[in-house]
Amino acid sequence: MAGSYDKLRDKLYTIIFEADTPAGKAFDIGLIFAILGNSIVIISESVETIRVSYGMLLMVLVWFFVVIFTIEYVLRIMVVDDRKGYLLSFYGIIDLLAILPVYLGFFFPQIRFLTVIRIFRLLRLFSILKMSRYIDESSHLIRALKASRPKITVFLFTILFIVVIVGSLMYIIEGPENGFENIPESMYWAIVTVSTVGYGDISPQTPIGKILSSFLMIIAYGILAVPTGIVTYELAQTPPLVARVKTCRQCSSEFSSADDRFCSRCGTLLEP
Repeated sequence: MAGSYDKLRDKLYTIIFEADTPAGKAFDIGLIFAILGNSIVIISESVETIRVSYGMLLMVLVWFFVVIFTIEYVLRIMVVDDRKGYLLSFYGIIDLLAILPVYLGFFFPQIRFLTVIRIFRLLRLFSILKMSRYIDESSHLIRALKASRPKITVFLFTILFIVVIVGSLMYIIEGPENGFENIPESMYWAIVTVSTVGYGDISPQTPIGKILSSFLMIIAYGILAVPTGIVTYELAQTPPLVARVKTCRQCSSEFSSADDRFCSRCGTLLEP
């Protein structure tokens, strides 16, 4: 009995976690369609006209997808060896957040829309479509961002000082009568101006305030180029990762994709 359970568990593990096997690929593709369907339903439900016309159908579909995702989540916990590791992993948390809001929706109705977070699971497409080279490129970018961290930190502190000083000055110059009701509100205006977003909900009315805001706008154009230059320099300095080649011991085929665990020709477990 125990042997049959172990075989079933191993088979389910291969289907759920091994994207490069035929059964695993079929499972992931089906799951992706379910995620896309769930996302479309959740987005559609937020539109009042659609919700009024098709409310019952949308509710049925929501619970249909929740049941599927709940079963999948339970199966993942059952077949994985390191359950704690899965539960605390990125995908484990995403899987939980994809079903928990619906159950909490009985008490907080609006929170059910958070199930759209399940769309992060579409990152599995990189594995299914053998697009690990794009993941390698993203790791190259991440390493460049980490190398840029000290310079970016100094840059952000500089922006913070400018925002605090200019925001305080604008509060003194313009005052509550012109919409600058307090220093935090003035700092918000300074952030919007430095980022060149310019919502227009608060604007200077006095000549001195307009002059100060003009200087801030001119400075902003130079400031925005700084982080781009820092990251670009680090990207040029960061060497790319060398792909590890895996060789099939059965048919001697070679694979450089980090996602390949089984040989696509003979199905043998690959070794680095």
